[in-house]
Amino acid sequence: MRVNSNTKARTRAAVGLTVAALAAGATAGAGPATAQPKAAPAAPAAAECSTAYRIEQKLSTGTTWRMCWRYDGKAGLVLENISYQPKGEPKQIRVLNSARLGQIHVPYDDGNIEYDDLTGFDFAQGLMNLAPGECPGGTIKTVKVPDSWNEDPNVKGLCTTTRSRGHAYRMQGDTANKVFQAEGKDLLVYTVNQVGWYEYMTEWRFQDDGTITMNVGATGSLSWDDYDAGDGRGWPIGKGASAKATSHSHNAFWRLDFALDGSTKNKVEQYDSTVSAPTQGRRAPTTKTTRTKVTKELAGDSKAYRWWRMVSAIGKNKDGHARSYEIVPGPTTKYPGRSYTKHDLYVTQYNTCELFASHNPGNCGAGAGKSVDKWVNGQTLTHPVVWMNIGFHHIARDEDQQPMPVHWQGFSIAPRDVTAMNPLTPAELGRQNGHWRPRS
Repeated sequence: MRVNSNTKARTRAAVGLTVAALAAGATAGAGPATAQPKAAPAAPAAAECSTAYRIEQKLSTGTTWRMCWRYDGKAGLVLENISYQPKGEPKQIRVLNSARLGQIHVPYDDGNIEYDDLTGFDFAQGLMNLAPGECPGGTIKTVKVPDSWNEDPNVKGLCTTTRSRGHAYRMQGDTANKVFQAEGKDLLVYTVNQVGWYEYMTEWRFQDDGTITMNVGATGSLSWDDYDAGDGRGWPIGKGASAKATSHSHNAFWRLDFALDGSTKNKVEQYDSTVSAPTQGRRAPTTKTTRTKVTKELAGDSKAYRWWRMVSAIGKNKDGHARSYEIVPGPTTKYPGRSYTKHDLYVTQYNTCELFASHNPGNCGAGAGKSVDKWVNGQTLTHPVVWMNIGFHHIARDEDQQPMPVHWQGFSIAPRDVTAMNPLTPAELGRQNGHWRPRS
């Protein structure tokens, strides 16, 4: 909840964020024919940036992540040239050209207002300074905010640190007298951006098994001067029922430009499974999974037994299987009120001007439209870009004050056949790949 920056000065004081709140956050474009997209060059294996803008972390379990960062005047933190090297792999494996937020769309239930926080409400300008306690064991990098409205554009606002995420695996040994288990480790990269009364925590978790999890956590404060939901749509906050906080949605978009094995010529596949009742002679239902190659731009919807993956056109693991990344949506409440929020996933053909999922400021050509749904117009995918939409309907509660606990929304991309075995496999189990026999 917020007030318009044009009519009331924005509150700039930071709400205290605890280490416990941070730890709780672990969760799991196509223009018309007139707008010719420019193909991005194939990405090299190493991060290409100066030391100040390089993030490199070798986790205690043996995996090294490398990437570059920059700060955009609207999108905020942008991560580029993202790659990782598990133990046993001879070189870095490129995953993404770039990864960033694509929009945070906030419509209110009473229909009086909606916001596009990245392109319309100065999300990037609201980068907050972080205290050392908010980045335990890590490093806080100084970020120069483009076109800053503050006297000093330099903000100590980017945290890079490592976290334990609990069990990475556990397996009883062959002879039942040994347990193989390990704790997983993550590289955590995050910023906090204040927009009105909200503070958005943009969090990226890079796991030692190759999984990348993207989260947005909303915290901060409920707007004390917005308890005016007289239409019955709000929720009473405080004594009695006289003050009602207006309910609203947060529709967060991410934009991922894949470059598996250093090439942007990736392939998209959709998998759907159907479950049929038991037939004569079978004791249980049967499940059949079918693959659909996605060759044209897609507006897709998540549903039970459906998933997507991005497949490398040039890279294979040591077993000879094509490397890929599976898209793993998180919990979502789909908002049907706008055309661009009616689908969970969009895959568009790369276009330099298609940067934000709604109210895109770029000029993509006559008739191109200003939102991601308009860019899905039948182009053949030679350089696919993924847009993921994860929604959250926020009906306030008494516990949302004061300060408001973090509520998270996000998704993951998980490696599928990137390595021949679990990259954290103990050396003692390294022979157990495929069809193996216990030693006598």
